[in-house]
Amino acid sequence: MSAERQIKIFDTTLRDGEQSPGASMNISEKLEVAQALVDLKVDIIEAGFPIASPGDFEAVRAIADNVRGAVICGLARSSNDDIDRAWEALRGAERSRIHVFLATSAIHREFKLKMGKEEIIRRTIASVSRAAGYCPDIEFSPEDASRTEVDFLCQVVEAAIGAGATTVNIPDTVGYATPDHIGSVIRTLRTKVPNIDRAVISIHCHNDLGLAVANSLAAIENGAGQIECTINGIGERAGNCALEEVVMALRTRADYYKASTGVVTERLVPTSRLVSNITGLQVQRNKAIVGRNAFAHEAGIHQDGMLKERSTYEIMRPEDVGLAKTDLVLGKHSGRAALADRAKALGYHVSAEQLQTVFEQFKLLADKKKEVYDADIAALIEQEIRDMPETWTISGYRLVAESGQVPTVTLTLKRGAEEVTEQVTLGDGPFDALFHAVEKITGVEVVCRDFNVHSVTVGKDAQAEVTVEVEHHRQIYRGRGVSTDSVEASVQAFLNAVNRVAAQLERDAKTAVSQVASKV
Repeated sequence: MSAERQIKIFDTTLRDGEQSPGASMNISEKLEVAQALVDLKVDIIEAGFPIASPGDFEAVRAIADNVRGAVICGLARSSNDDIDRAWEALRGAERSRIHVFLATSAIHREFKLKMGKEEIIRRTIASVSRAAGYCPDIEFSPEDASRTEVDFLCQVVEAAIGAGATTVNIPDTVGYATPDHIGSVIRTLRTKVPNIDRAVISIHCHNDLGLAVANSLAAIENGAGQIECTINGIGERAGNCALEEVVMALRTRADYYKASTGVVTERLVPTSRLVSNITGLQVQRNKAIVGRNAFAHEAGIHQDGMLKERSTYEIMRPEDVGLAKTDLVLGKHSGRAALADRAKALGYHVSAEQLQTVFEQFKLLADKKKEVYDADIAALIEQEIRDMPETWTISGYRLVAESGQVPTVTLTLKRGAEEVTEQVTLGDGPFDALFHAVEKITGVEVVCRDFNVHSVTVGKDAQAEVTVEVEHHRQIYRGRGVSTDSVEASVQAFLNAVNRVAAQLERDAKTAVSQVASKV
């Protein structure tokens, strides 16, 4: 293997990552993440599963039509309808890839597909051939490959390549494999599949045993040329191989793996923050590479060593992953140009109109806080650029609460020119009372499934960021609010989620009217 081997990065944050419970994104959010992935310089973006839903189809099509700089990929089962639908969504892409999958393990053959080995191979050839009729870049995945008999796996891979697959992906679908196991599978494919030189071997690992990154690196060590991964390692169950971890492992240990990627590592932290803010899935403090503690040194011995020579306890520079040496960047006297420059450095694409609104909010915040940090700026930008329907907005509230007493809330919300005020004496705490008041005014009742408050930065004057998840008619909606007043941020977040419900109810009503009209 060449000392300069280039590994392709296949990002599936928008497909497999979005399958994390509570991580669904709307089209504008997916477009934003896709553009951030282009800025990160990933090679392939798996934009979604087009046949899964009309929303997924539209998201893949929007990304294919608008995002340039990476291969845009759509997932399809081994069926004609799936493949045709995938191509319909992808055809506007600068470069497109159809990713076809079919389960191959004995347990899937017997209990899910009820197919024999011969039928699996026939279906593989037919589906890959159909996909190859649409575009030349075809990926095939034998689902649950890590639990498939290795001789049969070789037969399926050979058949897929013969039918036109240019990438063969080996999924550890349930996170069952170990590094030695994966290494052995990749070596066997390279030695026993006669046409393997006509395709790139890819690896797709899940983290059920905490081995997704280790297994992916073992595959690279044994000849794989593509890694499938997600930002922050999000994904079904315990998640996927974390892009930032595997990329930095290859970079930091290039002496061992003798392989590299084209990823702009300085974009890792901004992209991590973007995905975390959009999905509401917070990154744990001790998360490798992008966690808040990843480059923190508290132990006295470590601090002493760092002061003398940073390499004593630091194998990567924080600047290499996008962490500035100091987070303090702007103040009340900073101008729009400085704010625009910082927004770009933090990984955001902000329009002139959005920048003006963010700048006005920044000035208000700078009057309240002595020190404005990157995270404060990111929070303001997130609040503005998220696609948040605003059927109702907050005009004001009054809260009376004391221990042992039921709280009383007077809340005023505005809808267009109309203002509605309600007083509520209810609930087991001030937030509960505020949420009941929002429901009473809007007429939208929900079940609050998750409520999180955390400090955006440090200090008593830090902004509070609140995220909530609510359920309405078995569908989950997320809301977010940011303010130096944690109570106000909580109301913003809950109201944001309720506005999303109201917007969906309005869309459903319009659809129902349209359907009735079409029948008349």
